[in-house]
Amino acid sequence: MSINQRRMSLFEEDLRKAFSVTYLEIEDESHLHAGHAGAASGGGHFKLTIISPDFKELSPVARHRAVYAALNRHMPQEIHALTILAKTPDDAFN
Repeated sequence: MSINQRRMSLFEEDLRKAFSVTYLEIEDESHLHAGHAGAASGGGHFKLTIISPDFKELSPVARHRAVYAALNRHMPQEIHALTILAKTPDDAFN
């Protein structure tokens, strides 16, 4: 298991503690940023897709803030960059 795979397991654990998750996918996109100055710090680039009813009353910005809060302990050492797609079950299937 690579370092980023171990990291993603911890990210998933923290997200599942913070939200009632109906779908979660975390992708390591670090290879797309090889040579990027921020990548030199050791933090990875990740793409997160999360579906949770907890996002129902939240604006897109508030959803992102909630995800960042859930993953706060991993930034910036383990997560250098994070792309977030946060939806409710209704958003995801309409």
